[in-house]
Amino acid sequence: MAALGALTKAPETTERARGHLYGFHQLTGTADFQLDDAVRLLREADHQTQARQVEWEVFGRNGIPEHWAFQNVEAYNNSYYRPFAGIEQDIVAQPAGGRDHLHEARLKELRRTNGHPDHTW
Repeated sequence: MAALGALTKAPETTERARGHLYGFHQLTGTADFQLDDAVRLLREADHQTQARQVEWEVFGRNGIPEHWAFQNVEAYNNSYYRPFAGIEQDIVAQPAGGRDHLHEARLKELRRTNGHPDHTW
């Protein structure tokens, strides 16, 4: 069961990693949309050259060469996350009967106070 505990911990870490990728994707997209205001304000201040420079150099630019941020999320999902989740699910389904968090369930049983209304199973 120690192996299952280790195996079920790893997906939680991949979920966190995936969340960071989504954060990167959302923040990068937000920054790109914020450039709309910057370009507008530059134009209003009669800084046409600088507005064009922002549009040309940064607006809609790939965050990583040849990739927008969403493509990094998609690549991670396809290349690592989904295969990893599938393997973990298949392996856990066999000895654990498909039940997640076996280690935590055992801890709960060991640490709860029998008879206490807030320590129910």
